[in-house]
Amino acid sequence: MEIISAQYIISSATYKQCPPAENPEYAFIGRSNVGKSSLINLLTGQVNLAKTSATPGKTKLINHFEIKSHPQAVKGGGKGVPGGRQAVKWNIADLPGYGYAATVSQKARNNWGNMIESYIRKRENLVCLFVLIDSRHTPQAIDLEFINQLGEWQTPFVLVFTKTDKNKPGATTRNVELFIHTLLQTWEQAPPYYLTSAVKRMGQKEILDYISGLNTSFTKL
Repeated sequence: MEIISAQYIISSATYKQCPPAENPEYAFIGRSNVGKSSLINLLTGQVNLAKTSATPGKTKLINHFEIKSHPQAVKGGGKGVPGGRQAVKWNIADLPGYGYAATVSQKARNNWGNMIESYIRKRENLVCLFVLIDSRHTPQAIDLEFINQLGEWQTPFVLVFTKTDKNKPGATTRNVELFIHTLLQTWEQAPPYYLTSAVKRMGQKEILDYISGLNTSFTKL
């Protein structure tokens, strides 16, 4: 997949305020300061599409972005598309981080939790949820609890281990393997997962290829 364009659409306080459910949509979520904005910028090839911050809890709304992309060139071409490629539109949703953020109140965190649950369970065009895990740490209870909740909701998801450039390779491998091993204590099968680094641009192609495959099976409502 090659990104043609990426633009911000809207920020929504509830799933009902989200854009029309016409394009396939992929949401990104994780603990505060896990690197969501950096990953979104990496995937879209833009530096400041999603605003990054060192302060946990910065994302307070559901931020939507519209992406236009095309897959590999196809012989015979797509009508009206340079290079003979058929363009596809899809959305990215940047969700507030779950868990503790010292800068916000408990009430605000509860509101975020309700907003996130409503979006995940009711957003009709949500194809897959990308759950970001900080690869620098051993398994955290809050991540495992959230993933188990997704299982109860029967939400399709994949794991994305971020910030691999902050570790020695052996530490990343140990932490990822331990996380998957811990999941398999309650799950019959581990979900797909990817290793990423915004600094080294690692994982960009693999995730975009995965999204491209899902786009082909999306049925417009």
